[in-house]
Amino acid sequence: MTTRARTVTVTWPEANARRIGRQALSATPPASAAALPAAASGGRTPADVVGAMLGAHAQVLSAAELSVALRLPGAVRTDVREALWTERTLVKTFGPRGTVHLLPAAELPLWTGALSALPAGPGRLAPGARMTPGQTEEVLAAVADALTGAELTIDELSDAVIARTGPWAADPVVPGFQGMWPRWRQVLHLAGHRGVLCYGPDRGRKATYTNPGTTPLPGPEAVASLVGRYLRAYGPATPAHFAKWLATANGWANRLFAELAATGAIEEVTLEGAPAWVAAGDTDFSAAPALGVRLLPYFDAFTIASQPRERLFPGLASTRALGRGQAGNYPVLLVDGTVAGVWHQRRAGRRIAVTVEPLAPLTAVQLKDVAEQADRVAEILEGTAELTVGTVTVGPHA
Repeated sequence: MTTRARTVTVTWPEANARRIGRQALSATPPASAAALPAAASGGRTPADVVGAMLGAHAQVLSAAELSVALRLPGAVRTDVREALWTERTLVKTFGPRGTVHLLPAAELPLWTGALSALPAGPGRLAPGARMTPGQTEEVLAAVADALTGAELTIDELSDAVIARTGPWAADPVVPGFQGMWPRWRQVLHLAGHRGVLCYGPDRGRKATYTNPGTTPLPGPEAVASLVGRYLRAYGPATPAHFAKWLATANGWANRLFAELAATGAIEEVTLEGAPAWVAAGDTDFSAAPALGVRLLPYFDAFTIASQPRERLFPGLASTRALGRGQAGNYPVLLVDGTVAGVWHQRRAGRRIAVTVEPLAPLTAVQLKDVAEQADRVAEILEGTAELTVGTVTVGPHA
């Protein structure tokens, strides 16, 4: 008779505290850490932090700089910029959900291998606007060729792609922010996922693109590795949580988790009475609760990837700090590992006005921590904070 091994039982506070710790968000940093070097936290670098986060959302680069630097005592936004543009240990490219992220340069083969292996979702464009598989491959080859050894603006890249493919690639059929973009633009993010495109340094006020010359890892190997990385950072989690993080199909994620479970790469636990998964052997959880106060910026990786969302955004936070169920629209106040408010910052020269709106009264100690956090935000942004505890009157993405 075979005896089934006992399933590990995990509570939400235990799971959340472990995620908080692995995200370097468990303790409030000192109000001023200017004397500390950027590598003060255990010798970690911006690339190490971004790797642990599984990418820093960088549609607004200043938010990514803040996300990374607040996890490194003593770091400021310049340290993140140097890692990106000087040391080149970070890469700005299209990451999870097709959105712009900072990713560790050393991990780009893994990311491109995994992201390019995701199942294609239903096309959002009208049938007449879509490209055939052959046209898609033709455009991707043109992008790779045009960007090899070059840094091109989007207009320059567009001219180069159309010249290498044909006038069909120029058809204005893709809805853009200020009109219609040429047909080929619908696969811009896919070029990033294939490893033939990433961002280069800005040229004045214009972004540029270049070819990082990445060879993606084989898809199955890369996807399996990414699942393990995700579960170590944000587990226990379900296939649906993983699929939501990547904006991919639940059915595909279910099959993937089943395959990995069969090989012993992941194992099942019970999270608050329901089945969930962790990386094999990663079943140690501390009973110590998450403590501390943090101000997290727009689209911080922790608020995006950590599930179930109703636990992280309980009660009033689910309506005040989420936008139609979507995390990241508001910078959030995190108290003891739970979203407990929103905040906003406005810059005028070196003065940074920080407004924090708690959703429940804070203790005197927590208010002191909020003030220290506002100072830390200003330090990262190389300014001086002026804190107001009150109502945030601006809307999302302000």
